[in-house]
Amino acid sequence: MAEVYVGSEAEFEEGDCKIIVQDDLEIGVFRVGPSYYAYRNHCVHQGGPVCQGRLFRDVEEILGEDQSSLGLRFAEEKVHIVCPWHGYEYDIRTGAHPADPDIRLKKFEVEVRDGDVYVLV
Repeated sequence: MAEVYVGSEAEFEEGDCKIIVQDDLEIGVFRVGPSYYAYRNHCVHQGGPVCQGRLFRDVEEILGEDQSSLGLRFAEEKVHIVCPWHGYEYDIRTGAHPADPDIRLKKFEVEVRDGDVYVLV
C-alpha cells in the first residue's frame, strides 16, 4: 500500500477539502472536527465529482414527549457531503448514503504524522 502526501494540518481549516491526484485516481480529503476522511472523487449515482460538493449538517426534527414536532435543528454529529451534480448525499464519516447504507463512496485510510496528512492508496 502506497501513501500520498496531502499537506500539513495547518493547511486544513474546519470543513476544508483538498483534492489530490494519484495516477488516474482523484481523492478528496476532508477535515471535520479533529478527524480526516478521504474518498474517491466519484459519486456512485452518476460519476459526479462528489468531493467538490459541499458539507452540510443533517437536519433533525425535535420531538416532544407526545411525539409532536418542536421544530428542526442541525445535527451536531451527522455531516453529509452533497454531490454537486444531482444532490446525492453521503455521511462524511462512513461514506454511506443515509437512506441506503449499501450505497457508499470508496473510502481511503488517512494518517496524520508529525503534523502532516497522508492518504493510503
